[in-house]
Amino acid sequence: MLDDQTFETVINSTPLISIDLLVKKDNKILLGKRINKPAKNSLFSIGGRVYKNETINNAMMRIAKNELNVELKLMPRFIGVFEHFYDDSIYQEVSTHYVNLAYEIEIHETCNLPTEQHHEFQWLTIGELLKSKQVHKYVKDYFKD
Repeated sequence: MLDDQTFETVINSTPLISIDLLVKKDNKILLGKRINKPAKNSLFSIGGRVYKNETINNAMMRIAKNELNVELKLMPRFIGVFEHFYDDSIYQEVSTHYVNLAYEIEIHETCNLPTEQHHEFQWLTIGELLKSKQVHKYVKDYFKD
């Protein structure tokens, strides 16, 4: 793990690689209200950064465990590559740029969802999330034709 000063330099200097898991159940998508910057207070998909020397598959398994409290039994279906640009970050006056790998996964049970990154979890249909003003525009991009 990087120390705080090094991580700030990284965020200020390079794009971060991240994974978003589009969690589906009964034709609805799981979103949670972001606790941290960027996208704080927006409904957002579950996800996280890929760490140095971590494979994408290992990152997905870690993110699913940490963010959903589930063990992946099947690898999620790849949706595409997206870019997210934010004017803010966890650091003052530092913007954030993500190269984001989106994957879709269907799960049947969610219990004891961790609340370190998200709270106020909601299951929304694609139509509901596209219309919602609370859902971040980058999440909506995953579902636009």
